[in-house]
Amino acid sequence: MTSAASPEPGTSTTTPERSLVVKTTSGLERPEATNQAFTVAAAAIAAGATVSLWLTGESAWFALPGRAADLELEHAAPLPDLLEVVLAAGTLTVCTQCAARRGITEDDVLPGVRIAGAAVFVEESLRPGAQALVY
Repeated sequence: MTSAASPEPGTSTTTPERSLVVKTTSGLERPEATNQAFTVAAAAIAAGATVSLWLTGESAWFALPGRAADLELEHAAPLPDLLEVVLAAGTLTVCTQCAARRGITEDDVLPGVRIAGAAVFVEESLRPGAQALVY
């Protein structure tokens, strides 16, 4: 007899891994939206989630050294600090087309930043247990 607290034979007691895919389309022109995307990504990392942050549109510039410091927002965590959290424990990606339109290459971006396209974004977003947010 199996107790109610015991799993059935052949079943797993582990919960599926939760992952968060965050895309920001904003840059300096929308500092609150930009900072919110980075803040949510860093908070999810702190909560133990697997996080992938995508920089598209004007946010692509934040993948370059020193550019995150250009965004200042009162009562918000500094963008360079949030960027550091994502680079240390998550995945940071610049959209391929967005990078190309801005002349950004893999030689230009911070160490640990990748450049990838929509197919990778869709693959990450459709994984079991994934949640995608767009800012």
